[in-house]
Amino acid sequence: MMTSVRGRGLVGRFWFLLTMLTTVLSVMLLVSVVSVMVAKGGAVLTWEFFSQPSRSFGAEGGIRSQIMGTLILAVGAGLISLPIALGTALYQSEYLSLRFQSVVMRLIYALNGVPTILFGLFGYLVFGLYFGLGISWLSGVLILAMMILPTLVVSIREAIESIPVQYREAGLALGMTIPQLIRTVIIPYSFHGIVTGLLLGLARATGETAAILFTATTFFGVDLPKSFNEPVTTLQTHILVLSQEAVHLSATSAVWGSALTLMVLVFCFSSGALVIRSRFGVKV
Repeated sequence: MMTSVRGRGLVGRFWFLLTMLTTVLSVMLLVSVVSVMVAKGGAVLTWEFFSQPSRSFGAEGGIRSQIMGTLILAVGAGLISLPIALGTALYQSEYLSLRFQSVVMRLIYALNGVPTILFGLFGYLVFGLYFGLGISWLSGVLILAMMILPTLVVSIREAIESIPVQYREAGLALGMTIPQLIRTVIIPYSFHGIVTGLLLGLARATGETAAILFTATTFFGVDLPKSFNEPVTTLQTHILVLSQEAVHLSATSAVWGSALTLMVLVFCFSSGALVIRSRFGVKV
């Protein structure tokens, strides 16, 4: 009996140490990435770096145009994808049977698993060539909206499903129709999930590179677009091209500064989603 208890104690300590080591490893990976980015790019981050356009093919100047192009694509994709995702989640939860809900969710998960390079190729062929948009920020916005759609749908669905059944029953007992129930109960009490999904979608759109290379971006020579069919330059493509071709010290510094800026943008969107979910999700 004592041997059995001692053996269970050893197994318990082993699993404790193993899970602790994996947790420390995960945290250290994040800390190491952030530390390298800050050490290499922190000194570059000045007001001039953020406010000036790039010069000499990115080796000099700042990243104003790249920041604005990145935000245009991400925010535009979020604005297009949000109403589609909200309508999809509401239709599934309020009108579809459980069997068809499962089928629709499988299709949405399948969309989420499509490689980004295929999204880029699809966007170039359909939006760029067939619809005549060419390499433009609008093509990039449309393809990014498709890519982040599953993230928004899943987040909104989870928020809707977390609403207590009593709230629905109370609304139906008062004689509410489904549209009235959606407007007065479901959307207000799932608002945290809507905002969380939007921020997570923006974080993903901000970090995408392959898709926008085919559809939306050019490396140098553009500032803010003046029409729907003009391209933009983004932090992602700026980092990619400069890191592959830069031989000048100032260009290398610009790569690290751009990478740190991109990481901060992604962290802001992700952290905002985490804060909103933790603060408001419990109150549902």
